[in-house]
Amino acid sequence: MQAISKNNKSLLSAGIKDANGTFKAGDIVSIVTENGQEIARGITNYSFIETNKIKGVKTCDIDKVLGYKGHDEVVHRDNLVVMT
Repeated sequence: MQAISKNNKSLLSAGIKDANGTFKAGDIVSIVTENGQEIARGITNYSFIETNKIKGVKTCDIDKVLGYKGHDEVVHRDNLVVMT
């Protein structure tokens, strides 16, 4: 999460431990630490179902898991606001 909060990086699937709620691509989602602290909000490129399938997966393997890869980033840094 330091990559997002300190280094202005995008949220990649490999950095996701869990996804909660229901959302679709294009929705605004909260990005939280493992302790539940919200560190950012952004527009997701993947739905809840897709995100759960690719969480922890390297970007280069997204297409193997989903059968396609729409984006490298789950939330691109250009569509992300850091809260801390």
